Amino acid sequence: MQIGMVGAGRMGANLVRRLLRAGHKCVVYDRNAESASELVDEGAVVVESLQELARSLESPRTVWVMVPAAVTGRVVDELAETLDADDVIIDGGNSHYRDSVVRHNTLAQRQIHYVDVGTSGGVYGLERGYCLMIGGGPDAVERLDPIFRTLAPGTEAAPRTPGRTGVTDTAENGYLHCGPAGAGHFTKMIHNGIEYGQMAALAEGIAILQKANSGHAPRVNDAETAPLADADFYSYDLDIAAITEVWRRGSVISSWLLNLTAGALLHDPQLNSYSRQVADSGEGRWTVQAAVDVGVPAHVLTAALYARFSSRGEGEYADKALSAMRRAFGGH
Repeated sequence: MQIGMVGAGRMGANLVRRLLRAGHKCVVYDRNAESASELVDEGAVVVESLQELARSLESPRTVWVMVPAAVTGRVVDELAETLDADDVIIDGGNSHYRDSVVRHNTLAQRQIHYVDVGTSGGVYGLERGYCLMIGGGPDAVERLDPIFRTLAPGTEAAPRTPGRTGVTDTAENGYLHCGPAGAGHFTKMIHNGIEYGQMAALAEGIAILQKANSGHAPRVNDAETAPLADADFYSYDLDIAAITEVWRRGSVISSWLLNLTAGALLHDPQLNSYSRQVADSGEGRWTVQAAVDVGVPAHVLTAALYARFSSRGEGEYADKALSAMRRAFGGH
């Protein structure tokens, strides 16, 4: 198939590379011409404007938008001005699912299809493939099946679930039409909320392991410092890199996130090359808000989101307020 790509960042560029390797024709536009130019030698056609992108594609056109959520709306609006009825815009970024519903409905008035595709795989997706969660009208989604099948990991990415029989379906290939407009981004939103929780649990666990030798550490004996009960029971100098390595093999918590963590600890056991600041790009917040809206307790996901706020010092003022209160009532 022929497809346009708007956005040649880490994700967009690798999507193009995977498509090119499978024989698809790709026309690429990025406002940073240098980013897009790197794809020319790999077989992509690089253009200098959205108008040129549209002119370079055969009708009915398919254009994948892979830009930050904050600018997706503007880009989609500008792109739509260059397209015709029956063309398709794919939003593969992390847009809020409600925005996707609105954009779908707006573009439908002009008979332009809008398909939201939650895309998971990160920088490893080029080789491993991308897990795709798709929302939109069935006709447009069916038309795009060759694109999705190329980008997805395929059945070899995981052993077949016991009890599944017969011909493999798209979910087993790594992509799924989740439902109508917004369903893809809603599913990806929850996926990322879960990701926050899994990451936080693993990080907190290895932090406790790292403190397992606290009984050997000097401790101040004053009114301001909580005593360490039974210090003799905290006398382990644990090799955390080795522990994460053994956990990778046969343990219940083995996972790709654990694999990545083990790799990081092998090369930097004290994690000195990393900052303590962890960004949140929106999906965790939207997941928690959805949980509130539908009345589902989400203790872990909410706490994981707040942990990211704390990592960036967002709780500093509250911490100072606590300090002020302790000083006021106790002179501490």
